[in-house]
Amino acid sequence: MNAVNNIMQGMPADTSKYLTQISAHQLLRERELIHLVEINSSSLNPQGINAVGKWFEHKFSAISQTSERIHLPAWQRMGFDGEIQQQPLGDLWRFKQRPQAKYQILLTGHLDTVFPIDSAFNKAVQLDQMRLNAPGAADMKGGLLVMLAALECLENTPYAHQLGWTVILNPDEEIGSPQSANYLEHEAKQHDIGLIYEPALPDGNLAGERKGSGNFSCSVRGRAAHAGREPEKGRNAINKAAELILELAQLNGARRGLTLNTGMIQSGETTNKVPDLAVFKFNIRIEQPNDATWCKQRIEQLINKHNQTEGYNISLHGEFGRMPKIMDNCHHALYTLLQQCSQKLGTPLNWQATGGCCDGNNLSAAGLPNIDTLGVLGNFIHSHNEIIELPSLTDRAQLSALLLLYIAINGLPFSHQPSKPRG
Repeated sequence: MNAVNNIMQGMPADTSKYLTQISAHQLLRERELIHLVEINSSSLNPQGINAVGKWFEHKFSAISQTSERIHLPAWQRMGFDGEIQQQPLGDLWRFKQRPQAKYQILLTGHLDTVFPIDSAFNKAVQLDQMRLNAPGAADMKGGLLVMLAALECLENTPYAHQLGWTVILNPDEEIGSPQSANYLEHEAKQHDIGLIYEPALPDGNLAGERKGSGNFSCSVRGRAAHAGREPEKGRNAINKAAELILELAQLNGARRGLTLNTGMIQSGETTNKVPDLAVFKFNIRIEQPNDATWCKQRIEQLINKHNQTEGYNISLHGEFGRMPKIMDNCHHALYTLLQQCSQKLGTPLNWQATGGCCDGNNLSAAGLPNIDTLGVLGNFIHSHNEIIELPSLTDRAQLSALLLLYIAINGLPFSHQPSKPRG
């Protein structure tokens, strides 16, 4: 990559040498990626997640002082029977290097994908020299390889001693990080910046502001009866669920940027029985943190109203797991530094707001400025058309490596004091 010879002012002349070495391993990373994407690591497949985690444990342990594998408690979720289920999850991995160094960087990525264990989308297909179609290639096994390559580059330089880092690989990001959120928050409070390896936006640019997100399940219990002989004795759970769903839909736009989507519903056994149970699931996106409290209060009011109807009982399960990510001054300074790095590498980047959310929301809520789309370029994520632009395995690793080297040599782009003692 010729552009790596144009290094930003204040960087040593040999910086380009280290960045250029990343490109020498491009074909190896492509082979590693094909191996990883063909291991199913659905959020609900702990065995597959742990297989991918063990592969990265071997790689990260070679460059880190400590390596931990942490078993997470089961995820509690409402099933379509209206009962709370215990869903086993894969393990979380944490790697640390130089925890007492002057500057501390938290790098995170997720091991899980959205494709179920029985998905027909389970193989990598080379579309051409530049593109690979494969499950989780962009979101985000390619990103994990980018993270690894950037840290390997850092550790191969004489400047690494100034920089400490922690890597968190979590197994539950695609379901909202319900059980890894506490670990993310704890580490966020001990670090100076966060780097997250979600895929870039389709045009290669970065996500800036992000909406917050809440996932909820609602069970509506009525009373069964014969639909022909005595329907008046029944209490139709589908009808009551429909009333509530339509009322919830009225929350769309009630606050600026608020959206509510009912995405799943299940009920009924046959048409000649009044259904006594309906379960539906919905997601809410918000722009402002205070809107979470407003939404929960409004939902509770609606449920309480319907619970006054004789013969019905409605219960809610879920929460706002991610608060909005706001672009404050520290975030702007960090993004501007990365933008300068990208310009020096010949691939200038910008950022824009998005309704999507990720662990960048979690780190931001804990007070840690972060960039959360440092992963590969690709498109059509969460679909069977998911692709990765293979050259971005090198390009994005060079971008992260340059950012890390700049901070190791020149310091942070803003003044920051972690909210908890390090260690």
